[in-house]
Amino acid sequence: MAQSRGPLKAAYHTLGCKLNFSETSTIGRMLADRGIIRASDGEAPDIVVVNTCSVTEMADKKGRHLIRRLAKQWPDATIVVTGCYAQLKPEQVASLPGVAVVLGSDEKLRIAQYLDRWLETRAPQLAVTPPADMTAFMPSCERGDRTRYFLKVQDGCDYFCTYCTIPYARGRSRSGRIDDIVGIARKAAGEGAREMVITGVNIGDFGRNTGESFFDLLRALDDVEGIARYRISSIEPNLLTEEIIEWIARDARAFMPHFHIPLQAGSDRVLRLMNRRYDTALFASRINTVRELIPHAFIGVDVIAGARGETPDEWERGFRFIESLPITRLHCFPYSERPGTAALHLADPVDQEEKHRRVAMLMKLSEEKLRRFVADNLGRRASVLWEAPRPGARMMHGFTDNYIRVDAPFDSALVNTLSEIILSDSNISDQQ
Repeated sequence: MAQSRGPLKAAYHTLGCKLNFSETSTIGRMLADRGIIRASDGEAPDIVVVNTCSVTEMADKKGRHLIRRLAKQWPDATIVVTGCYAQLKPEQVASLPGVAVVLGSDEKLRIAQYLDRWLETRAPQLAVTPPADMTAFMPSCERGDRTRYFLKVQDGCDYFCTYCTIPYARGRSRSGRIDDIVGIARKAAGEGAREMVITGVNIGDFGRNTGESFFDLLRALDDVEGIARYRISSIEPNLLTEEIIEWIARDARAFMPHFHIPLQAGSDRVLRLMNRRYDTALFASRINTVRELIPHAFIGVDVIAGARGETPDEWERGFRFIESLPITRLHCFPYSERPGTAALHLADPVDQEEKHRRVAMLMKLSEEKLRRFVADNLGRRASVLWEAPRPGARMMHGFTDNYIRVDAPFDSALVNTLSEIILSDSNISDQQ
């Protein structure tokens, strides 16, 4: 890679999902292999990489604001923008101040070659592959600054929910082969990985292009020596089979009692308008199976408030359904109009004030459910994986198997190790 002085330095900024964070870490490692080192805090970078999200209009605004701020802060830096916002609106991104390289989702992990071209020619680089042509799967398994590793096993989505742009931003569903992914996990275990989060866009759809299954992948990963914990990131309720739940409850060695299951709406009519592939009966069945077989499991649930078609009656019906579920926590979002989505053609839009009122109601419900969950765990003996604190901190934290955050005085010997504690008011952190 061409350069005129000492090693080039890069800064990295990530917006959005865990998958983005994993891929940013992979980008950092790839550039480090090319001699580009990470800039220290406050140090002027030569290159700034921004990995964007576009799940809502607010995500786009955050991306624009961040890019403008970075261009003002580091006017001499080369700004590279990638991720979903760059994929969906590349010309808009390219017009922002300081942006020299714009890369779509398929080009994200080929960043080095585009940086080479920029550094050699100083010609702006813009490369975006149409979603229908995204066929390659590029794995990543990175820790970044965290104790846990993030293992990407799948990318893209074939579901085309009416409110969602992800199939256009990430392409169709595709994944790696089990043997290759297990090899990556073994390598991470050799580096000292103890906990691994399985990530992707629609991970339960794993194997669509390989003829393998998500359940096959889970069982193969469970056999990897050295990994003490796996967590499954967000998985569609229709793809979280009862077979998988029963296996985690009874036979799995290392899969934690921790589930994240998107609901999006508690009304069957709204779910149909969203083009979701389940109804409330199936969703409730999955939740109740988890709670019956794994009573202390953490169950997080995504909900969108105020989608088109969510009339006051449908909202009330949906809220009562969500209220009835034995879940742990809600992740709530106001519905965001996304250009090019089918939802824009639906009737019964909900105004912004009402959307935010509904989000507030859901957040209050979430706080009540989380408080009850923590109280139910008091006195339970739990295994904690301890994480490294920030430099100079006197306290450290870790997470139990069922994802309750706990605190302890800093002890360097505990970092990245497992120990058992009795959960109490004195060691449980603020969970918010």
